[in-house]
Amino acid sequence: MKSMAPATEFALFPTAIGKCGIAWRGDLVIATRLPSTHPAATARFFTRRLNAVEGVPSEAVQRAIIAIAALLEGERADLSFIPCDFESVDPFAAKVYTATRILSPGEASTYGAIAAEIGERNEARKVGQVLGRNPVPIIVPCHRVLGSGGKLTGFSAPGGVKTKLKMLEIEGARIGSGPGLFEDLPFSMKAPP
Repeated sequence: MKSMAPATEFALFPTAIGKCGIAWRGDLVIATRLPSTHPAATARFFTRRLNAVEGVPSEAVQRAIIAIAALLEGERADLSFIPCDFESVDPFAAKVYTATRILSPGEASTYGAIAAEIGERNEARKVGQVLGRNPVPIIVPCHRVLGSGGKLTGFSAPGGVKTKLKMLEIEGARIGSGPGLFEDLPFSMKAPP
């Protein structure tokens, strides 16, 4: 008798940027979703794209939810412990996700630097395409990868570049050797430390 694969389940959870979503099979995270305009749209993403049902997170998935929420509150949470299912991605994408996952909160890189890191120096555009299909944003922090010269280029998550900028701001990202994203604002406009 064949054993049945575990069902794909999902849950929505509150964060500083809105209700995010996470989908899992067993203890493996298979997808995350940044907030849509309405939480129902986030839930529909999981039900339609993954045929997932709403479920109660296992302890491992609950730890992932807590860490993601902490990161989005501005804590320097390390998400590298979260087990993700990348079996269905091609080898190039797997290398891109692995190299991107190493980036720490507040650290930024470029598509070209990631391409060079994985030994594919001329494939910056392909790196961008792969990150545009990232199944687990936040866990694979594609928001930390910028265009050449630190340009805030496209971001496929709901909210686009505005969401990417917000996430980098929360993390206190420093781009290049210059000041942080908002350090050049007048003191009265800066958020309190």
